[in-house]
Amino acid sequence: MKLDFFFFNENLGICSQSFTHLVLPRNYDMAKIPVRYCVVDAFTDAAFKGNPAAVCFLEEERDEEWLQAVASEFNISETCYLTRLAESPDVPRFRLRWFTPVAEVKLCGHATLAAAHFLFVYGLVSSDVIEFSTLSGILTAKRVPDPSNLPSGNARESFLIELDFPVVSITKFDGADEVSTISKSLSGASVIEIHKTTASDDLLVELPSGDAVVEVEPLFDEIQKCSGSGIIITGPAPPGSRFDFYSRFFCPKLGLNEDPVCGSAHCALAPYWSKKLGKCDFLAYQASPRGGVINLHLDEKNQRVLLRGKAIAVMEGSLLV
Repeated sequence: MKLDFFFFNENLGICSQSFTHLVLPRNYDMAKIPVRYCVVDAFTDAAFKGNPAAVCFLEEERDEEWLQAVASEFNISETCYLTRLAESPDVPRFRLRWFTPVAEVKLCGHATLAAAHFLFVYGLVSSDVIEFSTLSGILTAKRVPDPSNLPSGNARESFLIELDFPVVSITKFDGADEVSTISKSLSGASVIEIHKTTASDDLLVELPSGDAVVEVEPLFDEIQKCSGSGIIITGPAPPGSRFDFYSRFFCPKLGLNEDPVCGSAHCALAPYWSKKLGKCDFLAYQASPRGGVINLHLDEKNQRVLLRGKAIAVMEGSLLV
């Protein structure tokens, strides 16, 4: 039998290799189409930083039990699934679903950025704009020039990806009797304000400073006792830094103690800090052990958040089951 395999090399582009005598395991089911995957570190330009996401490219639909099982097998913050849809003449469209190791979620920024990076870099789209059909509606990803590389840089090789996401609104937290529990879960950190996000039911907790955000040693057993799906902590960036604010996100109820860099959390943080700082453009740092950088623009009129970041592919292969 003859099988064609494809691999990616940053210098050579996409290359192929044919094998005419390939020995497969006896229990290999030829009826199953191998699923191509790539692990991408998002919101970073360095390998093993930012937030990893497994991007799986489906040639055919798979049932939800399989999708969740694969996400549990990868056991990283997010596994996402792409399925090509009928597209307009100009804009390719894909169905996109996101799964943590234990549940499907309605919105995920870093895995969307990872999915767009995969499609752009592996030459699966020719357009600079991609549309994703998701549980949060139609989301777009756009390849945009990297200002740090202009004017001499090649925009097709070094670029930022801009995501167009909905604003996540927040409401005042009314659980005064829970403040001490929340502070305890954050190793006794001083709490300035607490809000709750309306979309994902997360707690948004402001601390006195970005340094306080970095220094928090979360008690995950205590966080499990708090209301809400997870806890976003944030504080003003240290004076003299190039950032506007820091954040971290703890979500043990979703099977992940700390999300390294959370794009959807910044859809709530952008309007929150816009009111605090009186502006709409931010450079944000998620101060997890891996760390990540997000460039943000709040479109108040249309209630959208533009998130810009980089990504890098670190692993690729095929799922055979």
